[in-house]
Amino acid sequence: MTTNPPRAGRREWTALTVLMLPLLLVSMDVSVLYFAIPQISADLDPSGTQQLWIFDIYGFVLAGLLMTMGALGDRIGRRRLLLIGAAAFGAASLLAAYAHTAETLIAARAVLGIGGATLMPTTMALVRTMFTDPGQRAKAIGLWSGVMTAGIALGSVMSGVLVEHFWWGSVFLVNLPAMVLLLVLGPVLLPESKNPSPGRFDLWSVPLSLAAVLPVIYGVKELAAQGWNVRYVVSITVGLLFAALFVHRQRTSASPMISPALFRGHGFTPALVLNTVSAFGMMGSAYFTTQYLQSVLGKSALEAALWSLLPSVLIGAAAPVAAQLAQRGVERAYLVTAGFTIAACGYGLLALAGTDSLWLVLAACGVLAAGIVVVMSQLTDLALSSAPVEKAGAASSLLETGTEFGGALGMAALGSIGTAVYRHGIPSDTPAPAQETLGGALAVAAELPGRAGDALATAAREAFTDGMQGAAIAGALLLLAAAGLAALGLRHTPVRTEAETADTENAGQADSLSPSGV
Repeated sequence: MTTNPPRAGRREWTALTVLMLPLLLVSMDVSVLYFAIPQISADLDPSGTQQLWIFDIYGFVLAGLLMTMGALGDRIGRRRLLLIGAAAFGAASLLAAYAHTAETLIAARAVLGIGGATLMPTTMALVRTMFTDPGQRAKAIGLWSGVMTAGIALGSVMSGVLVEHFWWGSVFLVNLPAMVLLLVLGPVLLPESKNPSPGRFDLWSVPLSLAAVLPVIYGVKELAAQGWNVRYVVSITVGLLFAALFVHRQRTSASPMISPALFRGHGFTPALVLNTVSAFGMMGSAYFTTQYLQSVLGKSALEAALWSLLPSVLIGAAAPVAAQLAQRGVERAYLVTAGFTIAACGYGLLALAGTDSLWLVLAACGVLAAGIVVVMSQLTDLALSSAPVEKAGAASSLLETGTEFGGALGMAALGSIGTAVYRHGIPSDTPAPAQETLGGALAVAAELPGRAGDALATAAREAFTDGMQGAAIAGALLLLAAAGLAALGLRHTPVRTEAETADTENAGQADSLSPSGV
């Protein structure tokens, strides 16, 4: 006989608050260097290549190791891996703050990526194990999604404030108090959980997963930043070949890192695909809006970051509202479809922006982000509840890897559309740098005399805005298509999945859960 799952109490909600700290910091570290780079360049004198690696190594390592760390947490214990990752993240933050060479800072950022790869899937997996009641878990995952999304925007603002009042190393030292708090309170508040019968860890899958993820992420990001290049296409192709080998390994191994059985869970595969599309929509817009605020409207970097916080008001309200609607019996298919539709409306507003449309662009960002957060929170809940609880870490890591890939692809695809429209709008007789990017055009315009410079700057801003409008239309069409897929693909997805029912009927048996972690 099926019994109602136990409801979480004050202990679990307090533990969730503790879990939000590392999640916030990991997401902030994606953007925390935006304002610190000038000081870092002055102090450490990195080469151009080293400066790129200081920026990118964190995201590359994090994306490459997510699947490995998710599977590892299922085997050795998610709380244990979380605390190991927190210690590594804190130590690397200290090393980065006091780095005296560019090489040391790059190495510290790489270790931060390793720590981040342990923290993201384990926090999500622990939410899955602590909140067995579907309604409470939906609310907790909504909070998780909102914190992760807000952290990226908050990182750049905090970076600007800290660098203005302290030195560049302070952007890393801010991590230490939260990690110390997690190391102190984690063993007390967080239950240990792991797969009781994980099988042998497949070491060969680790390099295969890295070789599959890293070249694809690198190639897609560089295509977005640098434009078409055969080298980046080759990188993506190599990554896809290794991805095929990785999939073959998972299907034939006696103890795979990522069990193919995950994809047989009712709703898991559509949740994974649609979540990747939602990340595409979110990051695709960020490619334009950050440049719009600074290069079109002329805001300083810190001003642009502060303005970009306003849409967070809608983000904070969206996921809890969706969770409440789900608790009142609104089907998940309707909520996800509505979320994609709302996000498409955000792109629609962005398509109406002119060269002086601050409030319209901010409203577009808020509507878009609110819709995406609704989608992500519902799909994360669906994916985790569809997966067996003993494989929560692996399921979480797949979602996070899809998010990284979708975000990179969104920036590349929509960025390419915007660039094509921009180049079409720039006169062919202008210097080459002006035809490539808005930043290049403004630099050229600053060197031209009088009206010639003003005319080029105006034409470049208008061309960029036209490109943003074209990309926004493409983004809106994609999200509307995703809304249709969600309406069809999630129609018969139950609120309570077979995996949840099995967890309830065998309460306490699948995961070794106990307050002491024994």
